Amino acid sequence: MSSNGQATVFIDGEAGTTGLGIRHRLRHLPVTVRSIDPARRKDPDARREMMAAVDVVILCLPDAAAKEAVAMADAMGSDAPRILDASTVFRADPTWVYGFPEMDATQPAAIRAAARVSNPGCYPTGLIGLLRPLVRAGLVPADYPVCVNAVSGYSGGGRGMIEAHERDGGPAFELYGLGLGHKHMPEMRLYAGLAQQPVFVPSVGHFPQGMIVSVPLHLDRLPGRVMIADLHAALVAHYRGSDRITVADPCARLVADTLAGTDRMELRVHGDDALRQAVLTARLDNLGKGASGAALQNVALMLGLEPPPPV
Repeated sequence: MSSNGQATVFIDGEAGTTGLGIRHRLRHLPVTVRSIDPARRKDPDARREMMAAVDVVILCLPDAAAKEAVAMADAMGSDAPRILDASTVFRADPTWVYGFPEMDATQPAAIRAAARVSNPGCYPTGLIGLLRPLVRAGLVPADYPVCVNAVSGYSGGGRGMIEAHERDGGPAFELYGLGLGHKHMPEMRLYAGLAQQPVFVPSVGHFPQGMIVSVPLHLDRLPGRVMIADLHAALVAHYRGSDRITVADPCARLVADTLAGTDRMELRVHGDDALRQAVLTARLDNLGKGASGAALQNVALMLGLEPPPPV
């Protein structure tokens, strides 16, 4: 706790895109954000001292550095802080709690009680948000051959990608991860409840922030006589009462960056019962609900605070 009685937070990696977004959002919570002198930010002793002095550490680091930071915290024993990690390293680790509060009714309580919470990836937030309720409801079988297409703003790709897109003549659109071994795959499969790895085709558009995740479905491959209204109703039932995730009506076209700058996500079921085809879509900000906005929710829960209303 700080001298004014507020909970204290340290963002390890606060100068990165996600770290800056989290720090900006933390102004909406009654917390004190502590920082290390920039000249000592890579000093292990300074980081260890800071970890011991705060209530929650948020890791916004590359995967290898996140592993090292967690090992440092684990070695501190009873002085170790609670950790929220934004890397991909611990998202499928059963000893960590997955920080997607809307995933299940019991998830907020699990996050509140956890010493270690993994912040979800942006693409998985859309996929899990769409499929998990449908798999749990028995509308989509766990062994359905899922294909996922997604487009994100370039801000999620790191400094090199940002610089490439912000130069004159930057790429208009590009597919990537065509080796099909994307780092988000383990959490997608695990938390969506899928029996096999989905085919995931991510892409980047020439816009800074925003994301659409889409999943096509052949309705005749689903059990029984599933209709589009059944899929829509299952999503509505699951997210009823959520202030961040809404289930909207289908539309003829979606623009990927509509929710840029917000911490909300919109889910839709498009399609045609006569054609027996549907497309599930999730629209969100890759830096909002897909990163920093989710972290704000998780920090609030970990500190026993009420998450502020979404932007």
